[in-house]
Amino acid sequence: MLLLAPTPPLSTATAHRRPGGSAASCIRCSSVRELDRSPSRPPLPPLAEAKQVVLVRHGQSTWNADGRIQGSSDFSVLTPKGESQAETSRLMLLADAFDACFTSPLARSRRTAEIIWDSRDKDLIPDSDLREIDLYSFQGLFKHEGKEKYGALFQQWQKNPSDCSIDGHYPVRELWDRAQGCWERILTHEGKSVLVVAHNAVNQALVATSLGLGTEYFRTLLQSNCGASVLDFTPQPGGRPPSVCLNRSNQTPNSPVSAESSAGRKSSKRIILVCQGATQSSSEGSLGGVGYAPLNMLGVIQAQKTAELLLDLKVNSIICSPQVAAVDTATAICEVQEAADCLGADCVPRYVEMKNLLGLEIDDAFLTKQKSLEQIVQSGWMGGMEHQKLKTLWAQSEDAWQALVNELPDGDGAESDRVVVAIGHPAIHLALLCRCLNLTMDYMPSFHLDDGSISVIDFPDGPKGGGIIRCTNYTAHLGRWSVPITKSTENNDEF
Repeated sequence: MLLLAPTPPLSTATAHRRPGGSAASCIRCSSVRELDRSPSRPPLPPLAEAKQVVLVRHGQSTWNADGRIQGSSDFSVLTPKGESQAETSRLMLLADAFDACFTSPLARSRRTAEIIWDSRDKDLIPDSDLREIDLYSFQGLFKHEGKEKYGALFQQWQKNPSDCSIDGHYPVRELWDRAQGCWERILTHEGKSVLVVAHNAVNQALVATSLGLGTEYFRTLLQSNCGASVLDFTPQPGGRPPSVCLNRSNQTPNSPVSAESSAGRKSSKRIILVCQGATQSSSEGSLGGVGYAPLNMLGVIQAQKTAELLLDLKVNSIICSPQVAAVDTATAICEVQEAADCLGADCVPRYVEMKNLLGLEIDDAFLTKQKSLEQIVQSGWMGGMEHQKLKTLWAQSEDAWQALVNELPDGDGAESDRVVVAIGHPAIHLALLCRCLNLTMDYMPSFHLDDGSISVIDFPDGPKGGGIIRCTNYTAHLGRWSVPITKSTENNDEF
């Protein structure tokens, strides 16, 4: 397992640039997101002790099902499917002893919170700033009505929402300001484990503002109905803001790769980052030749479970590190894909192209129990060899990410549909996630990935349009071997 003890990211104004480079040079494969133009926001309040916050979006509502734009209106309620999703989330979080539950006052969110909170003693804490994004005149419209009635303005809302003004308001900028205020109240609450039940856009804003990301990241970190995202906050000395780690994002009641996955636009182009299964070296920390270590029994199970999950998709190509554990994981997925007809998942056999990518190979230092990523990042040049190896990994991740994106064809139509599975160690996948989001190496400790996990990146506008994160560190498919949703990274500073 790869642990990330997080480090505070760079400020929003500098987080998208590499040292000595311009923002536009950070990534070649997608359009570069503009920096947030709103005024700088205050930092998160300092903490005396570690805190974990679990964000959950409400279950499917009647307006979700109808395709209406809800915004902060309060006319919709949970559908039977939404109630069922909330019940699944309750069971998923049943073992966690939450100290408090903040909720949006809107009916669809509050009902979801009531189902999840169930018979816990403490009262729900309604917070009006957790309501969904205010969309003013757009609220209540079907999308086709918005296009017909508002034309260019509605198109701007779809293409460039952070700069879109509706009825004299900038909804996304207002939402980011509200989210910052919510963090003041959530983080200063005395509870060490806090549940927050709210909405799609506001949960996106909470994740983004906690990591120091601006409004240009709106619609980049998807939140599906009853999807759960987990944030770990670690106190820092000297009254500094806490460091933040996105332990996992958008863990949904249903499979993140199934056709029923909600939230975000449908995409026929997708990259799935699969973390290789566990090896003997990753569990024992042996130093010699760990790149040649095969999967242990747990790793074999993890690889098989991942192969079963991916049967919901027709995988076109598998690209893996040449290291043994990654190849073993790739082989398991390939064999199950090619037996799809025998397994009843397809009417014909599937052909999967499988190849190695040297850019996904990592140094043995990251395969053993070493210093935390935070310690290496913060050590700078004083970290010597370890920091230099991290810089090497980061540099190679640029070409590796470009190679993966190049696997996705331009154009529309069934012939251009493509699912690419990339398999490697969690360390290289952390770098790839940061490349996708146009972040710097310093952000790598702000994310966490476990052995056997998957992270799904969609490209609804094609490879040149940039990636949208559907989920990160999803492990529910591992069954009894899955990592609990609320497992913290606190006090576990090993790779």
